[in-house]
Amino acid sequence: MTTSDLEEEDYGPSKSELKRRAEHLQALGKELTELGAETLAKIDLPDNIVKEIEEFRRLRSFGAKRRQLQLIGKLMRQLDADAVRVAIDRATGNDRAAVSALHKSERLRDALIAEDDALTKFIEQFPEADVQEVRQLIRNARKEAQGSKPPKSARALYKLIYALVLPPISLEAAEEEEDE
Repeated sequence: MTTSDLEEEDYGPSKSELKRRAEHLQALGKELTELGAETLAKIDLPDNIVKEIEEFRRLRSFGAKRRQLQLIGKLMRQLDADAVRVAIDRATGNDRAAVSALHKSERLRDALIAEDDALTKFIEQFPEADVQEVRQLIRNARKEAQGSKPPKSARALYKLIYALVLPPISLEAAEEEEDE
């Protein structure tokens, strides 16, 4: 082997890089522990991580909390750190795309309830939407508005639209393909 052959060979990330990644995931885990239960529920985390976050909140000892954070960081290695960061930002309202989707969803919902023509445009824009469910929610929202009832169907319509406008994030880390 020549020195150029050795330079081309990839040994993967250094030990220092692996440690930085682990510390970054642990910091994300700590950030997740500081979120409220309602906000945490908006993030599609695996059950084992959610269980360990709940356990962290129950602990009082500094040492026990530190060890629990290390465990959470270890469990988070199966997740994509960038996707987790985006999911946290979405859940806390710090993501511009999420805020934009929120406003767009509200406008679409209001248009669907106010105008019949808006449904046709909506279906063209989101062909994967369940048309029958959308129609039913629009009908119920109009009835609730006329009867001065709480806007239960309007909220359900908003949630449906929001899920179409801003699809959920996959937090699972993509497995790296090994070169032969």
